[in-house]
Amino acid sequence: MSTLCRAPSWQRRGFSLKYILFTPKPPTRAFSTSPRGPGLRSLELDEPRLKKLKVNQSRLMDELHHTCQWGTGERWGEQGTETGMRRLSLSDADKQARDWFVDATKALGCNISVDAMGNTFAVRPGRAQGAPTFAGSHLDTQPSGGRYDGILGILAGVEMLRVLQENRVETAFPIGVVNWTNEEGARFPISMMSSGVWAGDIPIGHAYALQEVGGGTATVKSELERIGYLGILPASYEAMPMAAHFELHIEQGPILEKEEQKIGIVKGVQAYRWYTVEVIGQEAHTGTTPFGSRADALLAASRMICASHTAAADHGALASTGILTLSPGSVNTIPGKVKFSLDIRAPSDNIIDKLEKHLKSDFDSIVSTESTKALPLSVTWQTDSISPAIHFHKDCIAAVRASANSVLGDEALSREMVSGAGHDSVYASRRCPTSMIFVPSRDGISHNPKEYTSPGDCAIGAEVLLQSVLRYDGLRSNVGN
Repeated sequence: MSTLCRAPSWQRRGFSLKYILFTPKPPTRAFSTSPRGPGLRSLELDEPRLKKLKVNQSRLMDELHHTCQWGTGERWGEQGTETGMRRLSLSDADKQARDWFVDATKALGCNISVDAMGNTFAVRPGRAQGAPTFAGSHLDTQPSGGRYDGILGILAGVEMLRVLQENRVETAFPIGVVNWTNEEGARFPISMMSSGVWAGDIPIGHAYALQEVGGGTATVKSELERIGYLGILPASYEAMPMAAHFELHIEQGPILEKEEQKIGIVKGVQAYRWYTVEVIGQEAHTGTTPFGSRADALLAASRMICASHTAAADHGALASTGILTLSPGSVNTIPGKVKFSLDIRAPSDNIIDKLEKHLKSDFDSIVSTESTKALPLSVTWQTDSISPAIHFHKDCIAAVRASANSVLGDEALSREMVSGAGHDSVYASRRCPTSMIFVPSRDGISHNPKEYTSPGDCAIGAEVLLQSVLRYDGLRSNVGN
């Protein structure tokens, strides 16, 4: 376990974990999203002003790489920025990145709230009171991840706030950026954990009790306390409501790059389920036990993993195993117990249901085939996570589409997509209108130190995010909520 960290700088200065409040100087109205006519027409009239709001590409990338000093991972190239990231949730490095986020957004006129799951909300006031329109993502990474997954979405949100400040933009309603805790599920094994608690779908007691993977004893709650991010604001959509949630993210796949397109307009997220499968056999000596007298748990598990790939392909789905543990772990002992993770994904819940049924039947058959009367094997399933297929909100999708066309100037450079990966927008969409923006990933690589998106593509995505949030704010102003 890491050593005890100092409290965040903002907490040491005496601010509350629930709300950090101050009164920013009212902006001079150089740009406004106030209504100018019915429906979306007012947004069209403000189109020339929207187009004048430009992100600073150099600043965006400098700040992104600056924050990557906390949790720098494996080096893959010669340049200073050519490293991956290892910033596990609630680690010392995560705390340092969180502190930077709080200080940076506070300096931009935001009110800061930290909830009971450590979710951190930076809100810039608008002319009227109301739930903020948020840009959101996460600062935690995979154990061997890259510099863009999640991180780009947060840094683009901060850049959005900088552009609004520099241009003295006054929005109709509050605008915010949220950093969600433990999106990756790499250290504490529930992905999108804290947005799930916020949405009311994951019990906070269950989340608090999760222990870190790899045999450590730290829990989510103990680490929130240790790094100083156990807020007193309830982790709930009722305590921190959102008018909408937009998320900029790298695609994590090859489609945009292959098709030479710049923006993915994300309509939804495919369904997925995570399982832990346990196979029990019998330990025995490798040199004295004939094949016919073995109950080899690893051999059975390996056949199950292969069968999962075959079945998934037959159903038009995907199946993967990323964690495999066995005992006793000796060269000359046949494994008697094996656990492996199983991740299955498909465009619809119906396909997932059929694939799960198929796999359970296949795994039972494998156990039956590999067992003998004297040495039976067994298999058990534990469902760890269920994420149904998600369909995003039409108004948010329309805002992203209009913004992509405005920034790119060519509809052929964007495309509608369904995300193959889960994101915090999955849970956000259950409580507020939501959509996502994808930018290309070089070679489709992600969850890898070599993950890369060009500075130009990062800036395009950030500009689409900026416009999307402002368009939605304008739409809210037009309809009066």
